[in-house]
Amino acid sequence: MGIVEQSKRKILVVEDEPAILNGIKDMLELEDYEVITASDGQEGLRVALSADPDVVLLDVMMPKMSGIDVLRKLRENRIRGAVILLTAKNAEEDKVRGLKLGADDYVTKPFSVVELLARVQAVLRRTEPPKDTLADIRFHDVRVDFEKLEAFKQEKKLDLTPREFKILRLFVENPRRVVSRNELLDKVWGYDVFPTTRTVDNHIVKLRKAVEDEPSDPKIISSVRGVGYKFNADVKLSDGTPFPSNPPPPDGNDGDGEGE
Repeated sequence: MGIVEQSKRKILVVEDEPAILNGIKDMLELEDYEVITASDGQEGLRVALSADPDVVLLDVMMPKMSGIDVLRKLRENRIRGAVILLTAKNAEEDKVRGLKLGADDYVTKPFSVVELLARVQAVLRRTEPPKDTLADIRFHDVRVDFEKLEAFKQEKKLDLTPREFKILRLFVENPRRVVSRNELLDKVWGYDVFPTTRTVDNHIVKLRKAVEDEPSDPKIISSVRGVGYKFNADVKLSDGTPFPSNPPPPDGNDGDGEGE
């Protein structure tokens, strides 16, 4: 699978001492971050609200507006980015006030660039949205990425619609459990009234043509007469570990009956 370019993480540095500001900027750019800067509190607040950075490195002692006041305004405006305060060595009160106002971390001056970089990386990890567990899974000779909505059978790309990906995901998350047509309609289409058309069945036919070796004799997505379908394949994550399976329902309705 090809590597997808991801946009650089954006960091705003708000610092009134040019030497410190430029040193931090150079260090972060070497680590391939996009860096924007501001040299006083008012400018820092304006840039933070307009640029939507992933992290704000915010000096507490600044002209025009203190870092604590900037932080308060940022949290009032509910910016999504993390905030790391740059505080003086003995400014215990600033650290406590900052943390109470919603700062994610603080670094005490003088600090090493290694420590500051480690703090930035740590808050980025904490605020990063969790990766989809099923971003890249495999079953039989099929590989599916539910984040990118891509699927391949024997490395040939499959032409699936977003709705068919939703159906497939529901099956993958419920292996060897009977999934009724009503459940499919409710969770994939968003309503629980069974229509007179064969909406679900028609989508299953197309899905079988994509993933089965013999669509007329399905082994992966089998029919359960009068109820729905069952997904029979063993699913593995990208690292080869098995995806946890749900146990069959307590009524034992897990047969492989074919036909409609």
